[in-house]
Amino acid sequence: MLSPGAHRRRKRAHGRHRVRKRSAVRLPRLLIAASLLGTAAVFGTTALAPQVDPGVNKDLSLEFDDRAFAEDELSRSSERSPAPSSPSPSAIPSPTVKAMPAPVAGLSAVQMNNAAIIVEVARAMSLPREAMIIGVATAMQESDLHNNASEAVPESLKYPHEGTSVDHDSIGVFQQRPSSGWGTVANLMRPAYQAEKFFGKLIKLDWESMSLTEAAQAVQVSAYPGAYAKHESRATTVVDALL
Repeated sequence: MLSPGAHRRRKRAHGRHRVRKRSAVRLPRLLIAASLLGTAAVFGTTALAPQVDPGVNKDLSLEFDDRAFAEDELSRSSERSPAPSSPSPSAIPSPTVKAMPAPVAGLSAVQMNNAAIIVEVARAMSLPREAMIIGVATAMQESDLHNNASEAVPESLKYPHEGTSVDHDSIGVFQQRPSSGWGTVANLMRPAYQAEKFFGKLIKLDWESMSLTEAAQAVQVSAYPGAYAKHESRATTVVDALL
């Protein structure tokens, strides 16, 4: 039987043996762990990823960059391009004659221009040559083809005009009257507007069966109903020059 002192010495020796045995078991595990940690520290995540030729990666990167650039440009182009719009119908505009011929039938350039406006309005309304002649002859009688203001209508003097006259409140190239319902002063000082109003009333008549002076008088209701006929020949010459 061991003495108490010997028993304690054996127990301490046994404990040291267990520690050495446990350390011996842990050592290989620690070595393996250290090896793996060292590998990760050296290679990082690329140690576990498939290896690809860097040149291939570069080519793919350029390809995607080009594709992204092309898509971006297409998007920008769509934003810059205005959406197509449908033409909307409008009222008869103030016509501009594309190629003004030299004045004929003794007209000045101003008179010829006003005649051209009358012809172009009739053309825009799909009216024939005969209606154009009636319109030009009427304006010859009413204003000598001048867009006149009136001293009796001070407002008319504020707008572009080519002379003045005094005949009640008659104004413009057809000498139409605001007080008779032809339109506002501002509108009546536009030759194209007056021409449109004239032809608008003419086409409501059986004008093709009338003489020129009868058709013009039915629209204008002039104090001189027979005065229009004398302008028919000159008006025909002017219209033919403008067609």
